[in-house]
Amino acid sequence: MPIRELPPQLVNQIAAGEVVERPASVVKELMENALDAGARRIELDVEGGGTRLMRVRDDGGGIRKEELPLAVARHATSKIGSLEDLERVATLGFRGEALPSIGAVARLAITTRTTDSEHAWRLEGDGHGRYAELAPAAHAPGTSVEVRDLFFNTPARRKFLKSEATEFGHLETAVRRLGLARHDVDLQLKHNGRAVLALQAATDRTGVERRLKELVGPEFIEHAFHIEQQGGGMRLSGWLARPTFSRSQADLQYFYVNGRAVRDKLLVHAARLGFNDVMFHGRHPAYVLYLELDPARVDVNAHPAKQEVRFRDSRLVHDFVFRTVQEALAATTPAAAMPQAAGGAYAMPAAPGYRPSGLAPSQIPMAAETLAAYGRLHAESAAVPSAMLASVSPDSGVPPLGVPIAQLHGIYILAASPEGLILVDMHAAHERITYERMKVALQQGGVVTQPLLVPVNVAVAKREADLAEQFGDELAANGFVVERRGPESLSIREVPALLAREDVTTLLRDLLADLAEHGESRRVPESLKRVLANSACRTSLRAHRELTLAEMDALLREMERTPRADQCNHGRPTWTRLTHSDLDRLFLRGR
Repeated sequence: MPIRELPPQLVNQIAAGEVVERPASVVKELMENALDAGARRIELDVEGGGTRLMRVRDDGGGIRKEELPLAVARHATSKIGSLEDLERVATLGFRGEALPSIGAVARLAITTRTTDSEHAWRLEGDGHGRYAELAPAAHAPGTSVEVRDLFFNTPARRKFLKSEATEFGHLETAVRRLGLARHDVDLQLKHNGRAVLALQAATDRTGVERRLKELVGPEFIEHAFHIEQQGGGMRLSGWLARPTFSRSQADLQYFYVNGRAVRDKLLVHAARLGFNDVMFHGRHPAYVLYLELDPARVDVNAHPAKQEVRFRDSRLVHDFVFRTVQEALAATTPAAAMPQAAGGAYAMPAAPGYRPSGLAPSQIPMAAETLAAYGRLHAESAAVPSAMLASVSPDSGVPPLGVPIAQLHGIYILAASPEGLILVDMHAAHERITYERMKVALQQGGVVTQPLLVPVNVAVAKREADLAEQFGDELAANGFVVERRGPESLSIREVPALLAREDVTTLLRDLLADLAEHGESRRVPESLKRVLANSACRTSLRAHRELTLAEMDALLREMERTPRADQCNHGRPTWTRLTHSDLDRLFLRGR
């Protein structure tokens, strides 16, 4: 077949394949255009899951009459004008492909009016690249875009659409995702005449959290806490759900970069790493996070649907997100969960005035434990006198976890607090305390290495061998002494002592894969933590061990000082609270 130039309509239909996958992608493009036009209110009317009709109406700046034909021409846009603009895109849409692509696979009509125009103008297309003459119309300042009979002229594309309910489900998800991006915009969605979403603009934390309840569910916001951190020219804010609210799949993870919804592997990996110490294996964290940085530091033109981005300083971004999430979760302590801590991003435990007489902060029941290559980490606690039960009135200075009053079945500690009754799983709590102490000891003592009697030779690709040489110092700092034996061969001579029984060949390959993708790896530190976590689980207080009140009190006070004390190393909760209202409800008091 000879080379020939394709007709414009076919070119547009091919381009539409990158932009228009289903009704949801049409709504996404039209809503982004509305937001870029400065809309403060967006109304969506959808019929037949979006296949029959999608109408998006906004109160934005509108389109001038003379520019309206250009709006449906390919590669025509008001959002960029030079390569410099493309390198620091600050708008959601910028390619100038959305409207012509939509108009190539559906019947498209645009009615628009600028604020300085006496009346609106309407442009209608037949879905075959032909547009009627501009006609005057009635419309308030802003723009309405109507898309009818999606894929009516491309039957092969239409047959891949799912049921009406399925397509509307995808469309609603896209609307909710964009609704999370811009809390300051009123948003309404109707399907077949029925109201589905009616979101009011929010300007403060209370309003935004109310909106979050509608968009991602009340359970999320009940289990989430707000974070905000700045550094290195970046700002990360949003909400992290506590680890006990983990999910079976990654269905409640929303990440935004400069207001753009993205599904970026680097960001997901960084957030996941931040949860590593507090999450059950196979479970997924939940979060709504917003990353802001100079547009010049992020390439938003890396994916046709603009769902992935490329960072110019990917290692710095990854480290910033990881450390922010990790440090925020480290502050999930009993004190931060108390009512008096509400309203802050995360409150570190304060030193309360209450302390049982004769009990030092470090006196806590621990088994004598020696970890090979890292020395003695814990010691038997000295005998402590019985604690006196203090008053638990709100002004008595009782610590966050209250005053111990009993032990139940040798498993749970019961404590009285001004808010009600607190129950603590003593094994889970002690496991977290022991683990955090081991991590501190590891950090202070450094990674102890163990030379291998017989070095392990590993066949690798040339690129992997190059990485091993390039990051040799970093590998050594993590306890791996690796030498290059040839173009595609490495020799492992020393490994971290705690990992001597692990599959060091696989660990090295995984580590090099991380370095290739992210420029860094936390594979060794995370493996060391896994060994410490297992050791902490084995050596922590077992069930049915009887504790004195003083020992219970020591455990509670140590929990209040320990990072991540709200959950054990496996993500299980360490404590819960029954408030006075909960107790009254159980016993039908006041009814």
